[in-house]
Amino acid sequence: MARDLDITLLRSFVTAVRSGSISRAATALGNSQPTLSQQLRKLESTVGRPLLYRSPSGVSPTQAGEELLPYAERILALSAQALTETGQALTGHCGVGLLEDLAASVLPQALADLARLHPRATLEVLILSNAAMREAYDAGRVQVVLDEVVYLPAQPRWTVRRPLVWAVGPGVDIAADPLPVVLFSSTCTWRTSVLEALGTVGRRWQLGFESNSLAGVLAALRAGLGVTALLPANLEPAMACHDADALPALPDVELGLARHPRTEGNPLSNAVETALRRVL
Repeated sequence: MARDLDITLLRSFVTAVRSGSISRAATALGNSQPTLSQQLRKLESTVGRPLLYRSPSGVSPTQAGEELLPYAERILALSAQALTETGQALTGHCGVGLLEDLAASVLPQALADLARLHPRATLEVLILSNAAMREAYDAGRVQVVLDEVVYLPAQPRWTVRRPLVWAVGPGVDIAADPLPVVLFSSTCTWRTSVLEALGTVGRRWQLGFESNSLAGVLAALRAGLGVTALLPANLEPAMACHDADALPALPDVELGLARHPRTEGNPLSNAVETALRRVL
């Protein structure tokens, strides 16, 4: 008999991965922790493979979980959009400014799905420096910006907190003294988060590599040059840290969405904001 993926189970799985914790996911979904755990086990039974690594500090996706995640998020996004937007043909242009770490995950696919539902609308995703993003926003080229709250060009319409997780390059000894670290360039708040977390537990560190791009940081990790902090969506299975006590806890990241005042009430900008919010 054919097996179908239950959308409720997929929502539980996506929420658990994105929050990094079954307890936080249960709170977000309005479920009890035992109920959510049961749903996740049921989904794993349907798929036939473990989807999550579980530890006292939270959860992270297995290789099978990483493979399922983009499909699950697309199914959820398309379902929500079909329910609310069927029959409403959207037109026009919307420039969307995204934090690189978000653009590298599932958000572009959510926007692409939106574009397929509304072929007469044009979406443009831009990844720019903070100064260039503000300039594009002020000029009206970018109407919607999703970024860390501290870098938004205007007051956020809403915010959401997402966890950072440790990413470990192959062959890196996380007990090394000093610990080799891979860092984003000095203007990045995640650099501060990594160094402050190590400082709180007195861990010595040495800089193995730094870059102002996610692509550069990931390349350094794949080369085994050290450890760093990433959003769970950008954590490759081989980079997961399975020893919860080996490295200190990392703070959450506060993300927010800002919109240009001229887009208030614009149907396309409204749909873009809705799609981004659903994925997050």
